[in-house]
Amino acid sequence: MDLDILGWNDFFVRGYNQYKDSGYHPGRVASQHKNIYRLLSEYGELTAKVSGKMNYEAVSISDFPAVGDWVVFSHANESEAVIHATLPRRTKFSRQVAGNMTEEQIISANIDTVFVVTALNKDFNLNRMERYLTLVWESGANPVVILNKADLCTDIEEKLSEVESITLGTPVFAISALNKNGLDKLNDYFTPGNTIALIGSSGVGKSTIVNSIIGKELLRVNDVRDDDKGRHTTSHRELFVLPQGGMIIDTPGMRELQLWGSRDSYKETYKDIEYYAKQCHFKDCHHDSEPKCAVKKAITNGKLDPRRLESYNKIQKELAYLSGRQEYLAQKEQLFKQYRTTLRKHNKKR
Repeated sequence: MDLDILGWNDFFVRGYNQYKDSGYHPGRVASQHKNIYRLLSEYGELTAKVSGKMNYEAVSISDFPAVGDWVVFSHANESEAVIHATLPRRTKFSRQVAGNMTEEQIISANIDTVFVVTALNKDFNLNRMERYLTLVWESGANPVVILNKADLCTDIEEKLSEVESITLGTPVFAISALNKNGLDKLNDYFTPGNTIALIGSSGVGKSTIVNSIIGKELLRVNDVRDDDKGRHTTSHRELFVLPQGGMIIDTPGMRELQLWGSRDSYKETYKDIEYYAKQCHFKDCHHDSEPKCAVKKAITNGKLDPRRLESYNKIQKELAYLSGRQEYLAQKEQLFKQYRTTLRKHNKKR
């Protein structure tokens, strides 16, 4: 398989150069099932596991390969391989793991475009869409909003207008994947070497979109239940090579969308509020009861939706708390690595 088709470029070549003399080969992670990986490489498709050394040195789940990652491997036999390292990631779409733990979960890596998919007929939620957009901008990829199930919606133009008011120039497309209506609007994103990831809640039609784009049913989607959600739920992430060029990654629906990113991750999603905030009389204005607040003035004049400010404040607080937790855990991780290095040196002397 030609590596260029899989997105191999100069960025990954630079990361691979340090392993070149070791006899390791590059491959891209297409899927993962627990500790078993499926790799695509110049030798075709391989089943792989991480090496014992890589497993030992991993401190968190983000240290293991994710779907979309480029890795270096050696052959165990004709169809099996051993992964020795993950090459530096150009982009990564992450969230905080579900539950109360503060740990990064990488959903997909080395992606160029993220299709944020929502359904037009039910569970249409602007707040959730803003959270997705915050994560996408933090990933380093470019977002595209896909409003699916247009065939089941009676007020498409109204919902399009609502979404465009928060996406601020991000492309938005209304489609019906089931009827293949509007899919041609997405053709420009399917180019050789370009990787697209689909994210969204369960039941929004991500797998139907993948099947419609590829032109055959790779992912089985059962009949729709009374609540308009397909009985099929994608249980793992998987990368597919598209016949028309590029790659697409299908991901499981996200019931819990916890943020992961830096303290300032929200700024691109809320650049309209940021624009007005710079005009506030006080630099540390909280846009609450302070005098000469340009943000509150914009709301009064109908230029900003008060719902949007509420969402902005909530995400700001979440990211500030997360940043504090990340700094604390990074210090603990560094101490653990130092302890392990000292222990290894001590054992060698014995």
